[in-house]
Order: sequence, then structure tokens, then C-alpha cells
Amino acid sequence: MPDPPSLPLISRFSSRQHRLSHVYLKDRLATAKNYRRIAGYFRSSIFELVAEEINSIDKVQIVCNSDLDPRDIAIGQASRLARETALKEKWNEGADEIESLLHRPRYRHLYELLKSGRVEVRVVSSADAPFLHGKAGVIEGRDGTSSAFIGSLNETREGWKEHYEIVWEDRSPEGIAWVEEEFKHLWRRGVPLPDAIIEEVGRLARKVEVELKDLAPADIAAAALVEAPLYRRGEELMPWQRAFVEMFLQHRDNYKDARLLLADEVGVGKTLSLATAAMVGCLLGDGPALILTPATLCKQWQGELRDKLGIPSAVWLSNKKAWLDPDDHIIQTRGALDVGKCPYQIGIVSTGLIFHNAPEAKALLERRFGTLILDEAHRARRAQGVSSKAGEPNNLLSFMREAAKRARHVILGTATPIQTEVGELWDLLEILNSGASHVLGRDFSRWKQTADVLPILTGEKEVRDEVEAWNLIRNPLPARSEGHLFDHIRSDLQLRKDQHYSDRPVTDLDEFTRSELREDITQRRDSLSFFQRNNPILRHTVLRKRATLEELGLLDKIAVDIWPNDNEMLSVFDGFALRTSAEFDAAYEAANAFAAALAKRTQAAGFMKTMMQSRICSSIASGLATAEKLLKKKIQLDEEDEEAALLFERVPQIIDEERFYLDRIVHFLKQRPTDPKLDAVVHFLTVRGWLDLGCIVFSQYYDTANWIAKSLTELLPEERVALYAGAGKSGLFYGGEWRSVERDDIKKAVRDRTIRLVVATDAACEGLNLQTLGTLINIDLPWNPSRLEQRIGRIKRIGQTRDRVDMLNLVYHDTNDEKVYEVLSKRMKDRYDLFGSLPDTIEDDWIDDVENLEERLRQFTERKKRANAFEIRYASSVQPDGPGWEQCERVLARRDIVGRLSEGW
Repeated sequence: MPDPPSLPLISRFSSRQHRLSHVYLKDRLATAKNYRRIAGYFRSSIFELVAEEINSIDKVQIVCNSDLDPRDIAIGQASRLARETALKEKWNEGADEIESLLHRPRYRHLYELLKSGRVEVRVVSSADAPFLHGKAGVIEGRDGTSSAFIGSLNETREGWKEHYEIVWEDRSPEGIAWVEEEFKHLWRRGVPLPDAIIEEVGRLARKVEVELKDLAPADIAAAALVEAPLYRRGEELMPWQRAFVEMFLQHRDNYKDARLLLADEVGVGKTLSLATAAMVGCLLGDGPALILTPATLCKQWQGELRDKLGIPSAVWLSNKKAWLDPDDHIIQTRGALDVGKCPYQIGIVSTGLIFHNAPEAKALLERRFGTLILDEAHRARRAQGVSSKAGEPNNLLSFMREAAKRARHVILGTATPIQTEVGELWDLLEILNSGASHVLGRDFSRWKQTADVLPILTGEKEVRDEVEAWNLIRNPLPARSEGHLFDHIRSDLQLRKDQHYSDRPVTDLDEFTRSELREDITQRRDSLSFFQRNNPILRHTVLRKRATLEELGLLDKIAVDIWPNDNEMLSVFDGFALRTSAEFDAAYEAANAFAAALAKRTQAAGFMKTMMQSRICSSIASGLATAEKLLKKKIQLDEEDEEAALLFERVPQIIDEERFYLDRIVHFLKQRPTDPKLDAVVHFLTVRGWLDLGCIVFSQYYDTANWIAKSLTELLPEERVALYAGAGKSGLFYGGEWRSVERDDIKKAVRDRTIRLVVATDAACEGLNLQTLGTLINIDLPWNPSRLEQRIGRIKRIGQTRDRVDMLNLVYHDTNDEKVYEVLSKRMKDRYDLFGSLPDTIEDDWIDDVENLEERLRQFTERKKRANAFEIRYASSVQPDGPGWEQCERVLARRDIVGRLSEGW
């Protein structure tokens, strides 16, 4: 229907002449049927002045900015997750705590509109619209008339009432068609506003800030994390990580002391699960937390706590006898004994100090802790072999047995327990039982007798006798929540929640309960006997497998193509290893000879041999730097070097024979002008196009990482090369120049795709999410497959836009690295496609006996196939009941959280 002749085709409005908030938009929308709008960013104020009018419109369509890269807008499940994460992060960047409080009705009304189905919002990529600055729209009236508008106006109250804005209204058919076409172009390229943002709008409308005392223990984690950095970036704790925290709280409630062994498969986020449990324990007032972890992981732990949970912690620097705060400020102390006076609630200490029985170990045993966490707990073990010390606990195991008595909660993070020897698993359980007899029971408990109960656990023996079964059940006695039978037993004996033992005979049970017991012990479920389903190991060991999580749709299945392969062999390769020069071979032999000479004088020779081999195998630059440091007896105390430094303190002054071999290493490595590893890296980046896909280059050592980054910037002067390393060592190479850059800035640049080439050390990689990069190069190959999985985990994450990623592994020919890689590479394709065919950790003695490594791995795989009791128990609990924590409305103020956790020991 044509416009009434009395209305001009063109109408002009300005803030100088009109009150735009009333004279134009509100008037037009009051009688509108449909409204299509090209807006700026999606903000809560988008309908601030026209809320009532929007309510009466049949259909509203808004297209907005997003700043997203086109690759993040791409179709596909992985891309959808990346897009939703990025959009929620953008939304949170613009969120204002004051605004959400002062304008609560606005948030509530916006949420209702978005949920009504009448209002639809889409966002476009930065390529389709680098910045939607030109605002425009089309309004269709109920009387059949239409008009288009174009202007500088924005959506806020300030834009309409306080800014100077100009609007042109066009009723001509060609003008309306022109704006309509612009809108449709953007609308077709846009993607729907994620439900996560819509729900966040609703959450903010209902949000209430509370104090710790107002929350039940089960609600603290969600209240503390919903506005933590992890969640504000659009990420979240995964369901199985939340389930572990809930399990920690359940054990705290059932047993008072939570004692757990977390043995999730590598790559599913053990660290974040442990860290959240530590935070919750501290917030509950259970006491300070001590986290013991290898030196190379201390800073990773601190970064995880800060970057994801938004909480402070301190790392003990053994070389400086001082604490390091989250901002890398050194807090001076009076010496080693002040390790017991951490300035924050959560302190992180290297297990190297415990291994070497440093003075700090004794000082820590004089303190009490609310939560004690041991990462890589499989290192707490007994001496192996046939020496006089065989069977004796090492220093770490001895320490943990004593420390556990002085801690309320003890959590051990470890490699998959079925990988370890049975006796070693029991040693870990004994740690959990120290000071808390509800794990394995009191003295004379059969569960403490490994040889006695092992046939029962493996199913070789079934317990069908009522009295024998009762003796296994009553010490320790499970909590009521473990099943109806145990609930009935506790009721019959009138036991308190904190009583986990009974010396009464089975005849004291009610006849109904005894009948239930006799029936249960004779029944097999899922091919498992009663005590295979109900035992202390299963109750206190948590194991979730990646394959299970993938089958449940909780983890993406992203395949990994491993290079080099049979389809492409470069001239620098000999098989799957890089050809080396005569000079390198001579240096490698000299390293072995140096260790042999050192072995005549010190027990540290074995470590020195491993260290020299691994560093020479990392790169020529690393091998050369290490030999020169040894000659000077000067070790740079980097994150990756702390444990090495502790051993160097025990290595006597280098004597002539040893110096001779070190001089040879330096002499031969200095003769080599180039490194075949660099040649391979450049080929894959440029010829195979990995640079276009984005690439992360990993090394165990800073010397290698720094060398490769410098070399790449010289060869690729137009490329930005980021070096992501330890504190104060990160930065950017560009055009051959260096600039120091904070690690957070590098992470943001990678997310924004302004950096596509990153060189990183393992010690710095925790929390580094690089799903915008599609390829990975391992300059050196860690002998620990879990470290390898951590590396590939940097790019193989939720939000990775490729359904297959590429990984290049570089090892030198005729070295230990090559021997280990030959065995591992046979299983790697299965590991990354199917998962589970490699253990989390390959032990040192496996490496020493490379010929039998394949058999060791075969035995591991067979043991793993039999470990189905864990899967049956925990597969159903990887998705907690109830809403996710991102919907939590009762929130703890960040100030209160940080304040509580900034209280020292």
C-alpha cells in the first residue's frame, strides 16, 4: 500500500531540533508489525528506550557486531563451540557490575524478549562487517506502510538523549529496498546469538551477591567460579571436573576428611579438578592448602589458579629461599624454614625438595594443612631393583605418610593406577589412610594385605561366605551413600556418620539385612562380583577415560595426523628420524663418556647421563649451552632446571677427565653451522602450508625454544613469532627485533588470530589454549607420553575448527630418542584416534631397557582392558545432576574470594 500523500518521502531528524528518543523511533515502533535493524554491539541497552513498543511487535530481527574471525563463524560443531565461547567473552568484556545492579529491570525485560521467540539476534564476523558503524533499519507498520532509516544513532539512552545524532527516514520504495538488501546481506552471513549469552542476561537479572556464611558447602564452588576468568572467557569446568569437586564435598560430608586418588586419563584436565578442590577447601575454612608438584609444573599450577580460577597463590623458590607471588614478585624470607609461612592460603612447593630431603621438608612437616595435594603421586614409591635399599620407601613416600597425618584432606593426582605395580597402588592408598582409617581400615584390616585381597579384586576369588564378607565390609565400613545395604547396616548398628568400623559380629544385624547381604555377595553385575563393585580402592580412586567422555559427547573426537609418515619423506630424514652429522654423533658419544667418567665418583651420574642426552637430543643449541654451563658449574635456574640445579649442588667440581669430554661436546657442536630440525620446521611451515593453519612449536627447554624462535624470525622476517616461556622470558620477534611481552597478551593475540606462530616451553604451557592454531611441531620428544598429550592438548581443544590436526615429531637418528619414538610411533595413531593405548608415564627403567619397551606397553594395554570397574562406577557420574555452574545466581564477590585466599599460613 503506498504511503499517504501527506507524508514526505524523506524526513530528517537531529538531536539539535528534536527529542529523538520520542519524536522518531518510539512513535514509529508504536504501530509496527515487523522491525529489522542493523545495530552495533549487542548490549543490554539495545532496547532501553523502546521496551514497551518492542513488546507489541510481532517480529524483531537485529544484526550486530561480533569481532569474530570468519573461521570462527564457520559451520560445524567445533566452530559453533568456538564461536559461542568467543561471543560470551566479548559480552563479558562489556559487562559492568554496577550497570547490572542499577538496571536490573532492563536485563530482566531483555531476557524475556529474547526467550519469547519474537526477537531474534544474529552476529556477523569481522570480515563481513569489520565494524557495524552505519546504523540502519526497516519498520513495517500494521497499516501496510513501511519506512527505512539511516543515521548515526546508537542504541543507548545516552545515544538518543545526550549525544548529537542525525537520522534520515526514507519512505521511498527504492530507499526501503536498498536498506532491506543491506540488512539481508548481513543477516544471511550472521549466526544466532548463543543461548549461553541469553541465559547470562537472565542470570544477571537475577544475580544476588552473598557472603560465604550464607552458602551451603555444596554451593560454594559455583558461587566462587561463575564470575571467575574461566567462566568470563565463555569457558567452564567440564562436567566430570565439576563431578570431582562434588565428590570431594561428598567425601568431606561423609567422612569429614576427604581422601581421594584422582587418576583420570591424561588430557581430561586433572589439574583444574584438583585446583578447584583446593580452593573450595580453603573457602570453607578447612585450613591452608599445600600443593606438591614437580619443579617444572609449579608455575603451571600457579598460572592455572590465577588465569582460570582468578585466585592468588605463591610458589616457593628453592634457589632463592623465597616465595613468588602471582605477579612474579619475590617475597623475601629469613631462609628455608619460612617455607612454612606462605603469604597466601595456597602454597606450591616442588617435590624435588622432598626427594632431596632439603631443610624445607622438615619445616613443612611441622605444619598442619586443610588440604594436601600431591601431583604426579606415582613418584612416591619404593626403591626398585635388587640393591640393599630395594623395597624401602623413597623420601617422597615417607614424607607423604607423615604429612597426611597432619592434613585434613589429602588428594593424590596420579597416572592411571593400573599402570603402576599393585604394591605401588597400595602405597598410595596407605598415604590416604594415614590419619584417616576410613580408606583401608584400622589395623588388621584385610584390605591392607595386598596379596590377600588382590584375588578378590581381580575376580579370581569370589567371597560367598557371610562371615568372610562381613569382615571385609566392617573394616572400613562404607558410608550410607554407597548403597542400600550399607545404609541398612549402619541403621541396624546405630552407627554415627563418623564411625567407619564395627567390631560387632554379623549376627547383630537385622535378619532382613543379613538376607540382603547373603543375596548381594552371590550376585554378579556387569560381570563383576560384589567386592569388585564395592571396595576401598574403587571408593577412593576416581578414574574417567577419554574414550568414555567422547562416547558421551562431552569431548570432541579430533584426529591427529602424525608426521613424518610413509607418504612424505624429506631428504633430511632417515626413516622417521633426522639424519645427523659426524660432529653431532661425536658429541653424543662424548656425552655418554662424560656420564661414565662421572659415575666413578657420584651417584648423580645416571641423572647427568639422562639430562645430557635429552638436551643434546633437543637441539644442538641446547646441548651446547648445557655443556658450557657444566664447564662453568653455573646452572641458570629456570623453571625447567630447578631439579637439575638441586642435583648439581651435589656434583663435585668437574675434574680433568670429565672436563675433557665436555670440551669435546662443545668443540663438535660448535662446528655444526645448522641444525636439521630447523630445516624440517621451515619446510613444514612454508612448503606444506602449516603457517597458514597456525602452528605451535614445543620444546622442553628454554635454550631450544629461544634458538628456534630467533632462527625463525631471521628466516621469516615478515612473520610475528611469539616466544611463550617462563616469567620475564616471553615476548615477540618481528623483523629480527625482540620485544618483551606478557604471556596474557600473547594468548589474547593468538585468540584474535593476530599471531599464528608460537614457540613455547612445556613449563609455560598449562592454561595455554590455542585452538585457533591447527598444527603442532615437537622440536624434541618428551619420554613422558602425558607431556606429549599436554602439548597436543593445546590445540586439540573444544573450539578447534579443524576436525583433524597435524603433529610433527622431530628426533635425531641413532639416539635414545629415536629408539623410544620407534616404539611409541607404532601406537600413536591408535592413541589419538581411539585413545588409551599408551600409559600416562613411561618409567625410567623402561627407557633404559628400550628393547623390552614394546612388551611393557603391551602388558599395560592388557591391564587397562581389564579395568572396567572404574568405568562402570564413574561413567554415570561424569555429568552432575542439576544446572551447570554458569547459571549460578547467588555469587561470591571476587574481592571476598581473593581476600580470604590472600590470608597467609
